Amino acid sequence: MKCFLRNSTSNRCIMPDVGQSQTLRRLEADLETLRAQGQLRHLSNPAGIQLSSNDYLGLSLDPRLKNAIVRALEKDQRIASTGSRLLSGNSERWEQLESEFAHFAGTEAALYFPSGYAANVGLLSSILKPTDTVFSDSGNHASLIDGIRLSRARKIVFPHLDLAYLEDALPRSDGHGEKIVVVESVFSMDGDRTPLREMMAICERYGAGLVVDEAHTTGVEGLHGRGMVNSAGRTGCVLATVHTCGKALASMGAFVAGSHTLRDFLINYARTFIFTTALPPYCAAHVREALSLAAKADAERDRLIELSRYLRQRLRASGFETGRSDSHIIPLVLGTNDAALRVAAAINAAGFAIRAIRPPTVPPGTARLRLSLNARLSIADLDVFTEALVAARANEAVRE
Repeated sequence: MKCFLRNSTSNRCIMPDVGQSQTLRRLEADLETLRAQGQLRHLSNPAGIQLSSNDYLGLSLDPRLKNAIVRALEKDQRIASTGSRLLSGNSERWEQLESEFAHFAGTEAALYFPSGYAANVGLLSSILKPTDTVFSDSGNHASLIDGIRLSRARKIVFPHLDLAYLEDALPRSDGHGEKIVVVESVFSMDGDRTPLREMMAICERYGAGLVVDEAHTTGVEGLHGRGMVNSAGRTGCVLATVHTCGKALASMGAFVAGSHTLRDFLINYARTFIFTTALPPYCAAHVREALSLAAKADAERDRLIELSRYLRQRLRASGFETGRSDSHIIPLVLGTNDAALRVAAAINAAGFAIRAIRPPTVPPGTARLRLSLNARLSIADLDVFTEALVAARANEAVRE
């Protein structure tokens, strides 16, 4: 059959609209728009020295994790959970793990969700009411934004880490229900930190609750990797902390840590917990072993700090802007989508696995390379990367 029209991105044949719905034609048009804007995403298998993964402590290659899973599979009679945790999917493994994680985080209780996205959406969409006012940092992750949207609470987005703006806005919202502030401890795209002691003091002063997403600090920051809230000295204003397991803990899922009341509430009201099949019991053994390994990984945490400081210094000395990053996440803002894609391709060709981050993940005009370091990297790796980046920049200058 002759093809009259091909998709310019995939080269797939687009058949005449015999039986094709208007919806599919609209989807094709939307994909074409993304392609024209340099925003069309593709799946690919990473290859080379990893500079974009969230495996901060390098635990994904630790054989002890694999052995823990094998032992659990040999012990458990079933390999599937068979249902949600409110039906047939609960097990002693999960309840024991939640109790252990609460002790680790320094809270009364914790509840496990199958992903960090599910944890943030389930938490915020349930604890916030339409009569409440939520204050959300402009740099917050999409999962936090989506949870807030679903809650239908009155939303005030404050400029990134602008505590003066927040302190001015909080008292103006008296009479608009509960006030809850939502931030990340380390922000995923900029690598900068919330000054949590100051943030907690402001929340205490104006009677606001605080929710902190510790996705990029669990296992990495604080004593035994317990996170930044624990290091700052958790106060009564902190309603919940969210701890992702799929990053430094090299596993899956996430915990919401807080009070017994919060845990009971989420079991009864968080739709992303209630209406999802539980992960298999052996996954609990995986997370438990990862948590144990991370708690002892002081050398890896120190190594990550050393590598991060070194690379920031090298990049700045080479004339690159790394923003306010003071963590293991380092942004290199390149501006246009095309520039970010070209530089990423050059770095990939030099033997490094890195991705261009483009809108809508980041604001328009701030397309970037997001460097995400791990403890298995070497100083030599970072030197070679910096040299490749300098060469890619020179090629961009010639193009201009």
